[in-house]
Amino acid sequence: MVEMDGMKMVQTRAILSYIAAKHNLYGKDMKERALYLRTCRIHSRIDMYVEGTTDLMGMIMTLPFQPPENKEKQTSLIFERATTRYFPVYEKVLKDHGQDFLVGGKFSWADVHLLEAILMVEEMKPDVLSAFPLLQDFKARVSNISTIKKFLEPGSQRKFELDDKALQEIRKIFNI
Repeated sequence: MVEMDGMKMVQTRAILSYIAAKHNLYGKDMKERALYLRTCRIHSRIDMYVEGTTDLMGMIMTLPFQPPENKEKQTSLIFERATTRYFPVYEKVLKDHGQDFLVGGKFSWADVHLLEAILMVEEMKPDVLSAFPLLQDFKARVSNISTIKKFLEPGSQRKFELDDKALQEIRKIFNI
């Protein structure tokens, strides 16, 4: 739960959507937000990109909880999906519209989320972007935004250290 602007909010996606909208990281207008998909539902491009990277990140985040005999297979699957499914899509998006960011030529929540997914995959395979020059440029550009650059500095609290004790506690909580 997060308290913000006099509200108590739960659910990560709702909290992140609120923060993105509040800080103008959610597209400048409805046209930028809306994309009509075959399902005949209106989705936000930003949400669509965030959901895509969330799928990849979910695969990575569950890796520590895989049985040892599955880790190598899961790691291979992550690299295969990152390099044949996810990263090619984002490379194409950046190429097709020729802008610095994913939606509307303006920095958004989708850009932050994609950077985090890239960094997560690079922690496992540093050269994963070697075949994606536009994503390399994107990563450099977004990483150099002053607040993000500061956040990525060594010693920042970008992520929780997952030691054996923490893994055991998580396994206990989620019954895995």
